[in-house]
Amino acid sequence: METATALRSSFSTCVRPSNTTDHRRSRSGSVAFVTVSNKGFPSFSYPRVGLKSISSRSYKKRSTIKASSSSDSAGPTAPIAPLQLESPIGQFLSQILVSHPHLVPAAVEQQLEQLQTDRDAQEQNEEPSTESTDLVLYRRIAEVKANERKQALEEILYALVVQKFMDANVSLVPSVTPSPSTEPTQDEKLELLHSPEALEMIQNHLALILGNRVSDSSSLAEISKLRVGQVYAASVMYGYFLKRVDQRFQLEKTTKILPEGIDRENSNIQQQASGDERVPSTHPEVTSWSEVPNAGGFGQPLKASRLRNYVMSFDAESLQRYATIRSKEAVSIIEKHTEALFGRPEIVITPEGRVDSSKDEVIKISFGGLRRLVLEAVTFGSFLWDVESYVDSRYHFVAA
Repeated sequence: METATALRSSFSTCVRPSNTTDHRRSRSGSVAFVTVSNKGFPSFSYPRVGLKSISSRSYKKRSTIKASSSSDSAGPTAPIAPLQLESPIGQFLSQILVSHPHLVPAAVEQQLEQLQTDRDAQEQNEEPSTESTDLVLYRRIAEVKANERKQALEEILYALVVQKFMDANVSLVPSVTPSPSTEPTQDEKLELLHSPEALEMIQNHLALILGNRVSDSSSLAEISKLRVGQVYAASVMYGYFLKRVDQRFQLEKTTKILPEGIDRENSNIQQQASGDERVPSTHPEVTSWSEVPNAGGFGQPLKASRLRNYVMSFDAESLQRYATIRSKEAVSIIEKHTEALFGRPEIVITPEGRVDSSKDEVIKISFGGLRRLVLEAVTFGSFLWDVESYVDSRYHFVAA
């Protein structure tokens, strides 16, 4: 799962229009960075990031960006997160995040109780028995209220994720800015938020993206802005997956029931990565690893780790389950957060059904800036798993 193109068609590496016979630009003129299926990962492949030498010529629009924290933004009223919350509950939590962030959990508890009360009240109301205007109106009101609760729930989850970053004293990147500097101290803080075993896999994830530039923080490269957004969204999903399997790993390690052979460096990981048929094609790590082009500094050999070997011991059904984003609300958050950070890209579909990238913006970004973005994204996904589980324990919304 170590980064993948996250586009329409549930993680496929190209964007296809919903109507394959319509080769014009989509009605909205664009598509989001990621549309995630929460029913599993039927096609999860690793994209080549597409870095170019900054001396190469291209007719595409260019700009230079950096991964900046809110401290770089102008004025004390700069947003603390890319996504601006819109529902009354979301705006209420946004104000608390700014003024009294330590009170966010208590405020969330109160709002979840109210959502539960509203949902219970709606379920207890009897639906009109006749096919009449009253019945149509009743169902429409129920639909509107359900959508309002869904939006409020999404923004509660998002506020809790932001609050966890604030607790860790890490600033979310609010937007891309025109300076190519980076903040190494933020990287160190982000790394400390993960277990040692998870951090080993994150380092492998970074090595797949950055290749031999993983320790180079100053050099610039040209890259499609859409690609950066895809890598960011895929890294969020990787962080979600990683926290999920690491949670189980830590539990089994504590209770001393880990499978045999986990500690061997040359266990079944290399056999599986070299084409073992027992490894399902939907496994996010093996698929991404096997498809990385070993050119231009990409596709460096991955270091074996206990957690990686542990993941390789899963059967196909377990892999599919752990590679599933459980709720539509979490899927929506990933989409909206990524779009708020990078903007909505302009995508044109060719008559052959491929993406016309001629209008895609090309940006200059330092390898340190890209590393910062990926670390933040993985951590965002990890936090998203945590808050989704926490909220579901108080207001059930995750499908069984």
